[in-house]
Amino acid sequence: MKPIWIVDDDDSIRWVLEKALARENLATKSFTNARDAMTALQSDTPQVLVSDIRMHGASGLELLQTVKAKYPGLPVIIMTAFSDLESAVAAFQGGAFEYLAKPFDLDKAVELIRRALDESLRESSVEQTITETPEILGQAPAMQDVFRAIGRLSQSHVTVLITGESGTGKELVARALHKHSPRSQQPFIALNTAAIPKDLLESELFGHERGAFTGAQATRRGRFEQAEGGTLFLDEIGDMPFDLQTRLLRVLSDGHFYRVGGHQPMKANVRVIAATHQNLESRVRDGLFREDLYHRLNVIRLRLPSLRERREDIPILTKYFLAQSANQLGVEVKRMSEPALQFLSSLEFPGNVRQLENLCNWITVMAPGQTVELPDLPQDLVPSHPLPGASHAMLESGFARPRDTGGGPVSEAASAGSASVPTAHKESETWMNLLDTVATAMLAQGQSEVIDKLGRSFESVVIKAALRHTHGRKNDAAIRLGIGRNTITRKIQELGIDGAKDD
Repeated sequence: MKPIWIVDDDDSIRWVLEKALARENLATKSFTNARDAMTALQSDTPQVLVSDIRMHGASGLELLQTVKAKYPGLPVIIMTAFSDLESAVAAFQGGAFEYLAKPFDLDKAVELIRRALDESLRESSVEQTITETPEILGQAPAMQDVFRAIGRLSQSHVTVLITGESGTGKELVARALHKHSPRSQQPFIALNTAAIPKDLLESELFGHERGAFTGAQATRRGRFEQAEGGTLFLDEIGDMPFDLQTRLLRVLSDGHFYRVGGHQPMKANVRVIAATHQNLESRVRDGLFREDLYHRLNVIRLRLPSLRERREDIPILTKYFLAQSANQLGVEVKRMSEPALQFLSSLEFPGNVRQLENLCNWITVMAPGQTVELPDLPQDLVPSHPLPGASHAMLESGFARPRDTGGGPVSEAASAGSASVPTAHKESETWMNLLDTVATAMLAQGQSEVIDKLGRSFESVVIKAALRHTHGRKNDAAIRLGIGRNTITRKIQELGIDGAKDD
């Protein structure tokens, strides 16, 4: 994470903010005037910028204007005196995230900077330009047709609809279409419309103005603005709520949209690529999807084949995923024996390429030797004595179930392995052994953000233990844990911990 820049000609203000943010383990970089900060912006950027409004030389508003022209998504907090409300209004009009009135409460200042930091990290995660497209591997005739289509569309801005079963690689194809298009140097922004709650999806797509609804404490750019000049990939478009389909249709029709709570039309220069695993024609007939939007999206359709239709690609995909998994974990690459590889090629894989990738992650972590034999595969995937043609019968019993059933093979195999540990050994396991077991299982399942999930669990357990020890007194608990009062308050709120009280 980049440092927080503090720009103020008052030594005491810089000092107190530096110390407060250091207690929160946040790095800072300070400047005594706006000109020095502008010069530094030519070669570096902060995560958040906090600037006084009136300084010797250039003002904070000039700095704000410079930042917003070059980095529109960078949150800027403007500090101002109580008597300078006119400047505060000007700061908001210039795109400031928030203003901080002097003299300020230090705890509130840190809380405000934390909010700006969260916003900055969110922007960074979705607005990065794709510089390297993951490999799309395939020698099967069906995949060669896909490659040819990507080539024909390489100089086009036309809307594309990608269809295919879950796990076939629709987002990879969308990224390839972007990479080989005239928009390749501009952002590629992806949004799974099925993963965002209905009441938040409109704001996520189109952004919102400050005060548009409860909790809208700052203006936020939506995905259309983030993708300006580039490509917006809308995954699972078939699950988009009907009322939002109308708004999307308008953007595709005339290229304009409104932020939530906004009154000024915004121009959208964005190429839309949509994807779905559903039959949109059936959803149109059932009244669940607008027919006019369907025709707007269905300009060029690319159908991705299932893994069952390209079995000849399973060996090269397996080799690629095993190498990728080994590289991520820093271990030697596992090799599949010929019988094991032939067996994998005979499976149905209803979870498609994603399911095969998860299996390769499992193999990298759990298989005992460097050469993977048939018995080394998950127990519910391979019977004790495999028979010719038995793979189809096995689909009912475990590994080859679709990813979204919640009963995937990896989790079952991992839990089975965990359950087989002898009781005597379990009694002597340390918490680090247990952590290793949980982390291994999560990685084998193909879960993402493993460190974040385990870290939150770790923090929750430790903070709860400290609160029990101090009978709920959070300030005392913070001292025992060696963290700041603001930090434990924030974490208690974020983790939803009950029973805390002020000392």
